[in-house]
Amino acid sequence: MAAELTVPQLSAKHRPTLDQALSAIRSRAYWSPHPEHPKAYGETAPADGLAAFEALRGTRFDLGQPGTDGWAGAEVSPYGPELGVEYPHVDPDVLLPAMKAGMGAWRDAGPEARALVCIEILARISARTHEFAHAVMHTSGQAFMMAFQAGGPHAQDRGLEAVAYAYEEQTRVPGQADWSKQQGKKDPLELGKTFTAVPRGISLMIGCNTFPTWNGYPGLFASLATGNPVLVKPHPRAVLPLALTVRVAREVLAEAGFDPNLVALAVERPGEGIAKDLAVRPEIKLIDYTGSTEFGDWLEANARQAQVYTEKAGVNTVVLDSTDNYKGMLANLAFSLSLYSGQMCTTPQNLLIPRDGIATDAGHKSYDEVVADLAASVGGLLGDDARANALLGALVNPDVRARLEAAAGLGEVALESREVANPEFPDAVVRTPVMVKLDAAKPDPEAPYLSECFGPVSFAVAVDSTQDALDLLRRTVREKGAMTVGAYTTSPDTERALEKVCLEESAQLSLNLTGGVYVNQTAAFSDFHGSGGNPAANAALCDGAFVSNRFRVVEVRRQA
Repeated sequence: MAAELTVPQLSAKHRPTLDQALSAIRSRAYWSPHPEHPKAYGETAPADGLAAFEALRGTRFDLGQPGTDGWAGAEVSPYGPELGVEYPHVDPDVLLPAMKAGMGAWRDAGPEARALVCIEILARISARTHEFAHAVMHTSGQAFMMAFQAGGPHAQDRGLEAVAYAYEEQTRVPGQADWSKQQGKKDPLELGKTFTAVPRGISLMIGCNTFPTWNGYPGLFASLATGNPVLVKPHPRAVLPLALTVRVAREVLAEAGFDPNLVALAVERPGEGIAKDLAVRPEIKLIDYTGSTEFGDWLEANARQAQVYTEKAGVNTVVLDSTDNYKGMLANLAFSLSLYSGQMCTTPQNLLIPRDGIATDAGHKSYDEVVADLAASVGGLLGDDARANALLGALVNPDVRARLEAAAGLGEVALESREVANPEFPDAVVRTPVMVKLDAAKPDPEAPYLSECFGPVSFAVAVDSTQDALDLLRRTVREKGAMTVGAYTTSPDTERALEKVCLEESAQLSLNLTGGVYVNQTAAFSDFHGSGGNPAANAALCDGAFVSNRFRVVEVRRQA
């Protein structure tokens, strides 16, 4: 097919961005090509983005994919409105062969061309960030500003980061080499060798409800940049952001002269559960999944023909030993517990506090004082309903609400959850966090703090000492996993002990955060999201290991 976008054009436009991304993953310094502020996208962008989103509602989202055998879609915004968008339902027996048909040309294009096409896809998504933000908001329940930033530039950064790692790993081996081995008086042995990065096959990206783009883009772009077609299977409650992504990708691929079926969408009918069926098909060679531990474990055990990358549940913990900024610690933790109603895989759950209390710059604080002060800090942060709505967003589904309501019966409630009215969206379910006091003195294999309770629920766990807190931290990370660990201490010895636990159990540690950086946030190109070394996830976003097994290097030797 004729290309409207040529590689030289794409190189002139995007090679500097690729080079900067490569530099950023090596230096780990702050860098982002995607603006975080809504005003950076132009004066009319907010109105244009909202209008584009509204125009999608109640429509049939046709992608021109092969194998369409009907239409599906039943998304209802966590804020109340029905989206009413219908998406193509596909017959995989027709779609999957069509997706494989374009692999040869995409493979032969080489790592640089693939990277440049991927960056063009991301650039077009970036230009429509306001539209994507509304799509993310009304499928995930994130408040608009979070949907704009996390669902927009931060997700795009993670996608670009994956492209950079993919390019780096594929070009580690040269494309060709002349090989000569001296044989004394005889003529040397001489060979010409070529090395080609060969994709594994079709990649299945299984999207999540809470962060469809942020969690989806790393796997999608890592697979596409390494030559693999990508079948996007969104969460049934969060289709629209990924459907828009697929549409943009197909448009760019076609304009660049490649088969648009290298990226396709698979949407399920209510209760159909197509992820399990797709995951074990022989054509699927790669799987990216974010979601429950139960289904992640099933994928790892049953999708044996595929390389499976999972991010599952974990028990995130903060150890409170001592602090020289008590007010800053409380404010930082209050924000971390409140952001997006705790519906982040990185949100702290267990707050481990010595029962004798902690040393602070405001004097010694008992366990009860720390808990009461933290509860008051959360209450103050969310006391104004307008600010509460902007931070909390809406509960993403009824399961989160049920866990929140059940948590009050698990122990003494230190912070009660309250309903928050949203004047713009009266049907939104908005709740402030609940904090429950528990005691680790009596061993209990069923203790609530030993399992993840996803949502706006935290446990203030009294422990005998900081050493007991470290022991409990090690146990929960080893048995249940953790995406994040936080700690507050003024003791160098305790700091070293914390580092030892986290290094040995492969958990990402944040120490003494009291300013505008929070334990549940990570920055692309610098921070690793997860480690891949504990049960919460078998991969990190992003590193070389996340991309290097999505392709293999095939060598051809020729007699010179």
